[in-house]
Amino acid sequence: MARILAVSGNEAVAEALRQVNPDVCAAYPITPQTELMQRFASFVSDGIVDTELILVESEHSAMSTCIGASAGGGRVVTATSSQGLALMWEMLYIASGLRLPIVMPVVNRSLSAPINIHCDHSDAMGARDSGWIQLWSENAQEAYDNTLQAFRIAEHMDIRLPVIVCMDGFIIGHSIQRIEYLEDEEVKKFVGEFKPLNPLLDIDNPKSYGPLILPDLYHEYKRAQHEVMTKVKDIVLDVAEEFEKIGGRRYGLFEAYRLDDAETALVILNSAAGTSKDVIDEFRERGIMAGLLKPRLFRPFPYEEVANALKHLKAICVLDRADSFGGYGPLFMEVSSALYQVRERPRMINKIYGLGGRDYLPQHAEQVLSELVEIAKTDKVEIIKEYIGVRE
Repeated sequence: MARILAVSGNEAVAEALRQVNPDVCAAYPITPQTELMQRFASFVSDGIVDTELILVESEHSAMSTCIGASAGGGRVVTATSSQGLALMWEMLYIASGLRLPIVMPVVNRSLSAPINIHCDHSDAMGARDSGWIQLWSENAQEAYDNTLQAFRIAEHMDIRLPVIVCMDGFIIGHSIQRIEYLEDEEVKKFVGEFKPLNPLLDIDNPKSYGPLILPDLYHEYKRAQHEVMTKVKDIVLDVAEEFEKIGGRRYGLFEAYRLDDAETALVILNSAAGTSKDVIDEFRERGIMAGLLKPRLFRPFPYEEVANALKHLKAICVLDRADSFGGYGPLFMEVSSALYQVRERPRMINKIYGLGGRDYLPQHAEQVLSELVEIAKTDKVEIIKEYIGVRE
């Protein structure tokens, strides 16, 4: 039976970690993730979990600690944001290259400079090619659910890869929302016992991690890493199906909202999807056939499935809360790649919104949807990439 509470997103994810009771957690504070680790640290200090909490001197050290603990044979977690994720940069590649199933919530925050502590997606987008699986969350409930599922996905014996679980800083991390918690025993049964694979601490069976691989094998190693990633989609769907049986909430590779009969659509990540859905409902009441696609699994990107969901549309706007300076937004580039293989493609535009915590308002969704209506009528795109909500 679910427990229903009003909590912040950070508190919800900390509760998920408490229920999983990992072996090791390397903790370092950074806004807006600090509350998450603070709450989990209180579980450790109160003896509620058995986790070995290691207080490190930086995020680079946090990921280094996680790598060592995971290679040793433990279930391992950490959490971070923004510059913290950027400071982990070299270690992210090592964690994924060594196939270590570390779970890391990321409370999304903009990257400096200038210094800004508020939400955008530049931190996780900067890590998108590091070999980590990425799950994205619209609200605190999804962040909680995704965190629980992340352990099953990461630790699956067919992949053994690390997972980032994203939620928007402050907007979700600090806002109070209605949450349904699963019972502890349900979580324990769902996540299961941790099964080490080639643990370094098994001294009766010696092995090495991180060996030197020169051109004779490195190319093949990286191809193998990609091939493992191609298995992730099916495992994500299998885990989601099992989760629905205990949680009653259905998850897929993405959410398609009023998309089947739509003529135009928005593609947007995380919390802004909720605002957009309300505006889409208003457009529907006026007879305008609008819809939305909200990616959940961003890495590996489900190209074929996204293309099949969007190919019938006349016009699409992909909204990015991160930028690729001198290029298009990162989500736009992925969706464009997915649809490139389709012979009859929708017209596409890209809007950059909400950088550094700038509010994404219903009027912005209205503006974009109205533009899509005109594009659908004329089949013409004047400007592909624009910034919305920006001061002139």
